[in-house]
Amino acid sequence: MSDSIESLYRRMERAALALDFEEAKRCRDQIALLRGGATPDEAERADFAGLERQEPGAMGLGTSQQRLTPPPGWKPPAKPDPLTAGRSSKGRRRRP
Repeated sequence: MSDSIESLYRRMERAALALDFEEAKRCRDQIALLRGGATPDEAERADFAGLERQEPGAMGLGTSQQRLTPPPGWKPPAKPDPLTAGRSSKGRRRRP
């Protein structure tokens, strides 16, 4: 069953009025796919299970870039010592 954007929009409104927000969300995502250039059959078959929407406040203040969160268990690397970075021990004189 391939729907046009207008029929999906009406279906989304009916679902929202009936408090069926899961169906309204599916319709909204299909409308976005259709507007992005997908065919109606591709939009119907699309799997939105792993799709995460951006949450309010997830953007940095005054920027258009989303804040990145590190994967679980990630630890930042140790910072290098600024007094020894880029120096080798071969070029230095040793004091007696």
